[in-house]
Amino acid sequence: MAKIFIMFSRFSAFYSPLIATAAGGFLAAEGLEAEFSQQTAARQLTDALKDGSVQLGQSAVSRSFALLLKGETPPFAHFATVNQRDGFFLTARQADPAFAWNKLAGRRVIVDHGGQPMAMFKYVARRAGVDPAAVVLVDKGDTEAMEKAFRTGEADFVHLQGPAPQQLEDDKVGHIVGQVGLQFGPVAFSSLAANRTWLASDMAKAFMRAYRKARAFVASAPAEEIAGKEQGYFPGIGRAALTRCIAAYQKLGNWQGPVEIERAQFDLAVEVFREAGLLAGKPAFEGAVAPPPG
Repeated sequence: MAKIFIMFSRFSAFYSPLIATAAGGFLAAEGLEAEFSQQTAARQLTDALKDGSVQLGQSAVSRSFALLLKGETPPFAHFATVNQRDGFFLTARQADPAFAWNKLAGRRVIVDHGGQPMAMFKYVARRAGVDPAAVVLVDKGDTEAMEKAFRTGEADFVHLQGPAPQQLEDDKVGHIVGQVGLQFGPVAFSSLAANRTWLASDMAKAFMRAYRKARAFVASAPAEEIAGKEQGYFPGIGRAALTRCIAAYQKLGNWQGPVEIERAQFDLAVEVFREAGLLAGKPAFEGAVAPPPG
């Protein structure tokens, strides 16, 4: 089999469409063997795509915004949707069936300080009537450090992708009280990116055939079945927690819709970043997005 190298910007069940290309056997059916990796501070996805050490990666259209506004051509194009909604859960130390976002005012919230997660968090908070400046936004670094800090009592809430929040519930450490993605509609959230030369290759076409099948599978198969195939990628996470996480993402409609990145969803992502004060101009859709191979 030909090996295809795929890098994740971060790894969670939120990216099940990409995980399932390997876990569900869809790549193997196309004669491809996946080797997954995750970017680190020393080895970023952008660099790996530039030097050709990976063929494609899990990214976000927002990753191209700064380059486009500087008049530069990004070294990669975003060619398919992974998720069309925000995948972060808000977990509280105490259960609160009547939770409302305005309850975050004055509270300590460990928030993912990555550009897109933070922009989306602030966007939703404002629309729910709470000024983000009124929230004590705690930066603990990466996902592992955020979860550890919450477990040791450093904040009232934590903002994480699944399945970590579901495992916090099973460990009786926290209670999921909200989902960012429930607060607004489809948006260009996470995507697949590759250099344009590779997108014209036969390997890219074979990958895309596998990816379409994998995304359809995770959108419609029983959550328990998907969790069974993906369990080996999540050490330390129980099957029940992973299943509930996948079911929540399915209910959100996260993996529905076309795999093509739509202009309206791209424009909403731009609006979110502009409102968060992270973007001064309007990047061109055509500079960031390419059609799926094949």
